[in-house]
Amino acid sequence: MTDQRKPRVGLASTSEVRDRYIAEPDLERLQKFAEFEWREFNEETRWDASPSTSVETMAEFRKFVGRLDAVIVCHGSPKVGESVICASPNLEFIGELEGDRFAQRIDVDTAIRHGVRAVDTTHGSSYPVSEWALGMMLIGLRNAGAHYRRLIANEEWGSADQRDNEADFSKNEELTGKTVGLIGAGYIARRLIELLKPFGVDLLVHDPYVQSELASSLGFTLTTLEAVMSKPDVVVCLAPLTPGTQGMIGEEQIAMLKPGAVFVNVSRGAIVDSYALISRLESDDITACLDVFDPEPIPVDSKIRLLPNVFLSPHIAGTTERSRTRFFEEMVGELERHFSGHETMHNLTSRVLANRRGQ
Repeated sequence: MTDQRKPRVGLASTSEVRDRYIAEPDLERLQKFAEFEWREFNEETRWDASPSTSVETMAEFRKFVGRLDAVIVCHGSPKVGESVICASPNLEFIGELEGDRFAQRIDVDTAIRHGVRAVDTTHGSSYPVSEWALGMMLIGLRNAGAHYRRLIANEEWGSADQRDNEADFSKNEELTGKTVGLIGAGYIARRLIELLKPFGVDLLVHDPYVQSELASSLGFTLTTLEAVMSKPDVVVCLAPLTPGTQGMIGEEQIAMLKPGAVFVNVSRGAIVDSYALISRLESDDITACLDVFDPEPIPVDSKIRLLPNVFLSPHIAGTTERSRTRFFEEMVGELERHFSGHETMHNLTSRVLANRRGQ
């Protein structure tokens, strides 16, 4: 910005995004330093492909973005590509609000080439996912799923004799002081590490894209997948689904879990071999707490539903109402930093996208 006018910021999205993702306090904060405009677009949203846009809609989109200093895209938006960027002489910021961690709605390389900053705030859902991961760790260590099954089956359960002698009551552990393994060290893992601090756990982390400096600053040991699967009392899968991570946790890795371990998955079901996991669970020497599964929804006849040493939730970890407004709250922070002349925190670059895709 070279003049004194407020920067023009636009949001291209469906009406649902406008209604559900923007909280008034965040909009008021944005309007203190920028002019804001929303324009409705309803292109098909997919995480694995860029939106296909008609000539007429793309012309409308170019006209909308062409007079902006910053554009935010989300569900429904066309792609911000070469023709849009070249038709927008004042554009200096593109933000992906949510739902597209692979930047299918932004041509990141072209943006960088034209000196346009690209950021995303998809990590806004990391907060509730990390909370649910912690909750599932505690549930698994206390064998709460098995107890709940007994109680809702109207069994007499919890007598003094049962608490002393039944095997299900012997699986009753604290998190404090345990060894915890994390598969993945992205935003969710970093938030979870914060939540784990009061428990004094020993942290082992596997992530081939993380540098040792992060391990030092956050206080964990960076190690191999084999170590993370075999040594901890609790193993939490937080890795993104990419061609490289699909099926990464197979029969060999699941066999490494030590007896009594708790396995938690809040990332994507397809990272884990479902049949191998069920087979290990049928031996009843580990516990699993799963927010995700492959396939989803979990088939009604799947064995996983019947196993007493399993706690299930239907992919709810990241879908809180608060997480939706947090996406925009985080984006306003990025816009404020950018137009104040500061560095943004969540930049999209070719390297970032390559890491996310497992390349």
